[in-house]
Amino acid sequence: RNHRKIVVVDGAIAFTGGINVTDEENEAVNPRAYHDLHLRLEGAIVRWLQLAFLEDWHYATGTALRDARLWPEPPPGRLVAQALPAGPDSPWEPIHRVKVEAIHQANHRVWLVTPYFVPGEAARMALTSAALRGLDVRVVLPARSDSLLVSAAARSYYDELLAAGVRVFEYQPRMLHTKALLVDDDSCIIGSANFDHRSFRLNFELSVALHDAGVARGLQDEIGQTLHQCREVKGDDPPGPAWRRLGDACARLLSPLL
Repeated sequence: RNHRKIVVVDGAIAFTGGINVTDEENEAVNPRAYHDLHLRLEGAIVRWLQLAFLEDWHYATGTALRDARLWPEPPPGRLVAQALPAGPDSPWEPIHRVKVEAIHQANHRVWLVTPYFVPGEAARMALTSAALRGLDVRVVLPARSDSLLVSAAARSYYDELLAAGVRVFEYQPRMLHTKALLVDDDSCIIGSANFDHRSFRLNFELSVALHDAGVARGLQDEIGQTLHQCREVKGDDPPGPAWRRLGDACARLLSPLL
């Protein structure tokens, strides 16, 4: 499955993130459109997003686009940015590796926003280890996902996260579709990849890692506004009905496939 979201204009401007090209995700048309996040990029990073698009085009059509006008000379940029394409054509799981390593390298903060949370052991241990080190670790998820099965699997991890000191928040108003990781005050990863097996191993995905205090502050503000519309899950919350907890546990058994 190709889950990338890439728009490149004249080889000079690129857009990527979580937003699909559909009226269903246009807030001017649909008041229940997903709460999402996207990047507008210029500079040399555009070439890497365009290369990912052209590789997908070649794979899908069997033809190559060779027009030299596709590759204008980019202006010098002011940020350090790296494109992270990933897919089942590579065994290295680059987005998975970069996110886990970024969490391990964090010094005081890890804020994760994802619509689908089905982490493998390495990702789960990175989050809980950061919390056990005393870092401010927050995971923001939708209260009502568009997949009941994935939501049930995500809830099955709450007890472990809360026991380690991770703070878990559920976004209330509508479906949360943002995929972002903020580490400390200067590093963030934004793109199409969820924090789950499917995005890390099965889908073709694309994320962008940015190292800049200004971008990090902007993402901090965006996540902060999202947190104002969340309910924090507490360890002493009343347990849900037994049937739901059983359903969550059963959904977790399917985690490698979700």
